[in-house]
Amino acid sequence: MTVSTESALSAIFDAHGGLDYWRSLASIDVEISAYGFLFTTKRVPPQRHARLTINARKPEVTLWDYPAPGQRATLHGTDRVEITSDDGSVLQSRTNPRAAFANKRLVTPWDALDFAYFSGYAMWNYLTLPFLLLEPGITVHTADGRAANGMTRLRVGYPPTIPTHSAEQELYFDQTGRLRRHDYTAEVVGSWATAIHLCDDYRQFGGLWMPTTRRVHPKGPFNRPLPLPTLVAVDVHDAQPRPA
Repeated sequence: MTVSTESALSAIFDAHGGLDYWRSLASIDVEISAYGFLFTTKRVPPQRHARLTINARKPEVTLWDYPAPGQRATLHGTDRVEITSDDGSVLQSRTNPRAAFANKRLVTPWDALDFAYFSGYAMWNYLTLPFLLLEPGITVHTADGRAANGMTRLRVGYPPTIPTHSAEQELYFDQTGRLRRHDYTAEVVGSWATAIHLCDDYRQFGGLWMPTTRRVHPKGPFNRPLPLPTLVAVDVHDAQPRPA
């Protein structure tokens, strides 16, 4: 990591609430709605005011009342996803959950464990950025030149120990240090599923600043998002950071 990259990250962390504050947290409870073209093709019902708990220390996420009231789905990193009842009984589980996507096509429906894995790791990645960039094994480099509108563009490499969309991704931050765009390939959907994830409407929750409107579009010509379809839309209604 170069001095310029370290300087950029320092400003970026400050714009999202500061590294000291982030390190004081254990988890974040969030309420979101999520929907879009991907939900339709995978036959997953839109999530309306769904509740999730995001672990701030490791890739672990719990989706409450999913896939049914009184149940919960939990992502345990790259190793396991499971659905349990309120009394802790394991109703369904899957080890190495990413392998289950190997032979699925775009129109292949997802089961509850598929969606729990995908939404779990995706929301963990989204809501822990930019502080996620400090995780062991992640590499961050400032891309050559400046992106459009004076944005800072970071190229990020992820190790296999972190569940994420793809090993190589790009992040775009505006002049205030806020994340505005996130480029990746959603490999569990397909190797062709290159996407541009746009972030807007920042709000403060506790000491954290996060975008509350997220829209994912296919990447089109000239490195620009196609207007349609909206692959995934995520609206963050509320977030409650929980101290360690």
